[in-house]
Amino acid sequence: MKKFLFNLAAAAFASSALMSAQAADFPSKPIRLVVGFAAGGPTDIIARVLGKDMSILLGQPIIIDNKAGASSMIATREVKNAAPDGYTLLFSSLGLNVNPILLGEQAGYNPKTDFTPISNAATLPLVAVNAHDAPAKSMAELLRTAQGKPEAVSFASSGSGGSGHLAGELLGTLAKAKMLHVPYKGNGPALLEVMAGRVDFMFYPVIGLADNVAAKRIKILAVGTAKRLSQFPDAPTMSEVGFPGFESTAPWVGMLAPAKTPPAVVNRLNDAMVKALAKPDVKAQLEKLGAVIVADSPSEFAAYLKRDYDRWDQLIKTAGIKADVN
Repeated sequence: MKKFLFNLAAAAFASSALMSAQAADFPSKPIRLVVGFAAGGPTDIIARVLGKDMSILLGQPIIIDNKAGASSMIATREVKNAAPDGYTLLFSSLGLNVNPILLGEQAGYNPKTDFTPISNAATLPLVAVNAHDAPAKSMAELLRTAQGKPEAVSFASSGSGGSGHLAGELLGTLAKAKMLHVPYKGNGPALLEVMAGRVDFMFYPVIGLADNVAAKRIKILAVGTAKRLSQFPDAPTMSEVGFPGFESTAPWVGMLAPAKTPPAVVNRLNDAMVKALAKPDVKAQLEKLGAVIVADSPSEFAAYLKRDYDRWDQLIKTAGIKADVN
């Protein structure tokens, strides 16, 4: 028995020593950053901007691997099952938490136990918009109509369980107004329907809105940020129109590793990520997209993810939101 225990302890020590050595040499080969969305979308763009500068800081290429589909669950499951060595990472967003709330075990992962947070890169504020020539000229006017009759006002989204859907349901809950949700397969088709006046309004990511506002295709009812946006200085915040704290609905984009990734590896990645996000050219690129840079620590990101999960869990159950993941 003593020999067995000695061998067991020796094996554990050797394994620990090997992991420490690997962490000290990290990274010694290219890193794969899996993105659960198609190339060209906001999450992908931010991953590529960040990956380029992190590659320089780490001395190894970061290869972006787009694994779109199933509301980002394909990518999430793949990283969950990867070796916890820091060479396969996930660049994710709010679906990480929302999918398991909607689908339970069918999601195929547990966001609380299957991943090690590295850093929250940024948040992407949502903006409430309607057609430029729509009758409602303000959020107050829109909500007066919504409060007068159930489902008198409709709102579009990129799909059930997406950020626009959740923001719309939250607004309805806070305003005590039952609004009709109209889901589409993507923000682009949804915005076209709003522009055409076939749907009353939607919450849309701030990215790419300026041209449509300038062309008078849409108007901004309110912005989901703590302060007014420099791009749209005349647009009130959701707080100003009576809904403080709405900035918490902004989808986050952040980096995670598989559970049990060595702390030294996580800290090395976090250090490179935070330094990259502090670089003037990176900050300028992300801020041009409308992103609000966060760049927090692993423990801060973990705490944020817990709050994010609890917030959406409560809303989804209160509003009775059902899964519709394709």
